[in-house]
Amino acid sequence: MPAKTITRQAPAKLNLFLHINGRRADGYHLLQSVFMRIDCCDTLHFELTTNGQITRTDISNDTGKPLPEIDLSIRAAKALQTRTGMVSGAHITLEKRIPSEAGMGGGSSDAATTLLALNELWQTGLSLDQLAAIGVTLGADVPFFLYEQDAWVEGIGEKISPIDLSKLPIPARFLVVKPPSGLSTPDVFTSPSLVRNTKTATIEGFAAWTELNASQQYVEPFGCNDLQPVALQICPDIAKALEWLKAQGLVGRMTGSGSAVFAPIPDFFDLSTAPSLPAGWFCRICSRITP
Repeated sequence: MPAKTITRQAPAKLNLFLHINGRRADGYHLLQSVFMRIDCCDTLHFELTTNGQITRTDISNDTGKPLPEIDLSIRAAKALQTRTGMVSGAHITLEKRIPSEAGMGGGSSDAATTLLALNELWQTGLSLDQLAAIGVTLGADVPFFLYEQDAWVEGIGEKISPIDLSKLPIPARFLVVKPPSGLSTPDVFTSPSLVRNTKTATIEGFAAWTELNASQQYVEPFGCNDLQPVALQICPDIAKALEWLKAQGLVGRMTGSGSAVFAPIPDFFDLSTAPSLPAGWFCRICSRITP
C-alpha cells in the first residue's frame, strides 16, 4: 500500500561567500557560492487526497510575517501535478521556523521538500534531475535543496557541484542573527551600485584558503558577499546585526540576499552571556548538517 502521509524537514542554508561574476543578456546574474545546509528547519506534513486540490494549513509561523496564500510549496506541488498529469491532490501542513526574507532559502527549501515528498507520495517516479528541471522554474536555489548536500554553486544557481565540507576545516557551529526587517531579492540584484565583476574563484582556491585559515588561526572568511554593501544601504538593521556580532568578538557576514547575518563560533561560545537583542530579532546557534 502506498503511503498516505509523509513528514519531511526542510533545512535552511548559509552562503559561506557569494560572488557576482557577471550578468546575462536576459538579466540573470552569474554567481559563485558555497551553499551549506544548517539545522534550522521548517517541517512539512503531506497528506494524500483524492480531490486533486492542493491546500495548505499553517500550524505554526515563527517568522513574524504572514505567509502568502500561494507560496512556493503550493506552486511546487501544482508544477509537479502539471508535469506528471497527476489527478491526486495533497494537503500540506506547515510548521514555519526559517525566517522570511533572510537569505536562508526557506521558501526554496520548502519547494524542494514538496517536490521530493510528493514524488514519493504520488509515486510519480521522476528522477532528481527531472525534479530539478521543475525546481529551477520556481527559484534558482530549489535544485540545491533537492540534491540534499552542500555544494559549490555557479551559473545562475543551476550548476551544482557537491562539496563535502566535513573534509575541510569549516566551523561546525554558527550564530545566526536576523532583524525583523527583511529584504526583497529583486531590489538587491537590480541596484545600480551592485558589483557584478568579481574575479572568478575555484573550488581548489576555496579549499586552500580554509586550510590556511585554520593553520594560521585567521578568522577572516573566504571571499565576500557582493550583495552585502547594497543590502546595507536598503536595510540599516543589517549593520546593527553585524555590529552586535562584532561586539561578541565574532566576524559576521550576510547570507544570500539578506537580511540574516552569521558568524562561526568556537565550541566554548555561550549565547546566554551575550547582550539581549531587541524584541522580534531572530537569534539562534545553528549547526552544519553533516553527511
